[in-house]
Amino acid sequence: MSRIETLCVQGGYTPKNGEPRQIPIIQSTTFKYDTSEDMGKLFDLEASGYFYTRLQNPTNDTVAARICALEGGTAAMLTSSGQAANFYAVFNIANAGDHVVACSAIYGGTYNLFAVTMKKMGIDFTFISPDCTDEELNAAFRPNTKALFGETIANPALSVLDIEQFAKAAHAHGVPLIIDNTFATPVNCRPIEWGADIVTHSTTKYMDGHGSGVGGAIVDSGKFDWEKYADKFPGLTTPDESYHGVTYTKKFGLGGAFITKATAQLMRDFGSIQSPQNAFLLGLGLESLHVRMKRHCENGQAVAEFLSGHEKVAWVTYCGLPGDKYYERAQKYLPNGSCGVVSFGVKGGRKAAEAFMKHLKVAAIETHVADARSCCLHPASATHRQMSDEELIAAGVSPDLVRFSVGLENKDDLIEDIAQALAQI
Repeated sequence: MSRIETLCVQGGYTPKNGEPRQIPIIQSTTFKYDTSEDMGKLFDLEASGYFYTRLQNPTNDTVAARICALEGGTAAMLTSSGQAANFYAVFNIANAGDHVVACSAIYGGTYNLFAVTMKKMGIDFTFISPDCTDEELNAAFRPNTKALFGETIANPALSVLDIEQFAKAAHAHGVPLIIDNTFATPVNCRPIEWGADIVTHSTTKYMDGHGSGVGGAIVDSGKFDWEKYADKFPGLTTPDESYHGVTYTKKFGLGGAFITKATAQLMRDFGSIQSPQNAFLLGLGLESLHVRMKRHCENGQAVAEFLSGHEKVAWVTYCGLPGDKYYERAQKYLPNGSCGVVSFGVKGGRKAAEAFMKHLKVAAIETHVADARSCCLHPASATHRQMSDEELIAAGVSPDLVRFSVGLENKDDLIEDIAQALAQI
C-alpha cells in the first residue's frame, strides 16, 4: 500500500478483528497500569505504551503514522500547532550559542519565532534569499550552524524553494535540511525524496482542510546520520541525564532518535500536544486530501489566470502561470500542481488592496489559509505587521500584497466575486 491516494485514506491504521473501522478518539489524560514496574518500563523507554497524554496519545500517534507514511518518513509526531512543530524541529538540535540558516521567504510567524523569540534563547539565525547562488548559500554557514530551514512554497510570497540546492548545501556542512511542506502537502511534493531530512507541517491548513482544528506535525526521514556528526549533535548522540541516561541514536537508531528525543524532552517539558479530538478531525481531513488538493490547484490556476489579465491588477504570483518567476522550478518539484493560494497586488497599493477585500462576498477576510472555503488576507497589516517594509520586501511580501486562498467553490463564482470587487475600486 504505497500510492498516495490509498495512504491518505487508510495509512497508519489497520483495525484488527472486531476493532473500530474509524480511528478511535482516546480522549483521556492518563492510562491505568497494574504495577509500578509496568509503568516504570515506559518511563525508562524500555517498553512502548502510554502513560500521560501530554507526551503521547494513541489517537495522535495513529494520525502521525499516516502523515509519516504520506511523507515517506520513519517516525512522526503531532504538535499543537505548526508554530510548535517548527520550534520543536529546530530546538531539538539547536541550543543557546548555536546558529541556524533559514530562507528569508517564510511565514511571518515563523520568521518572528526565529528572528526574535529564539534569538532571545541564544540561537542566532541568518536569513538567505530563496534565489541565492550556491556561493551565497554556503557563505551563510558557520562552524556552529546546526540546521538549514526553508518552505517548499513560501507563505505568502509563494516562492518555490530549490530543495536539491538547499539539501546539497546542508549536507556539505554536516547539518540537516528542515522543510516546512504545509502549502504543497505530500500530495504535491515529498521533500524527503529531494534530499530533505526533517519535514514539518501546519496541519491546520490543507491537511485539516476545514478550519476545524489547529495543529502541527514533524516527520523524520531517518536518513540523516547524526552519529557521523556526533560532536555537532550531542543531544542525540550522548546520554540524556534528564531521561535516565538514554542515548537516543544508540537506542532508537537513525530512524527513531530525532522524534523520540523531541517527545521525551520537548513535549515533556513544553507540552505542546495536539488534543486527541483535533487529531481525529485531522485524520478525517487527510482522507480527502488527495481529492481536495486537485480541486484547490484547478481553482487556483483559474483565478490566477483571470487576475493576470485584469487591468486593475498590478502583478500576480502563482507558480502555475507560465510567466511566473518560479514556473520552471515548480515544473520540477510540483509537476501536478502547487496549492490553491494566489498572491497579487491591486493597482493603487495598500489602500486599494484593503478596499478590494471589503467588497468580496464569497471570499471572507480571515487570518487563515488553505481551507475548503475561500478567504483572503492583507499580510502587511495582519500576519506580517510586526515586520518593517524592508523586512517585508526581503520576505517577498510587498505592502500591497493580497493573499487569496482559493477554496473548493465553483471557480466561476469565485472569478465573478473577484471581478465585482475589483470593479468597485
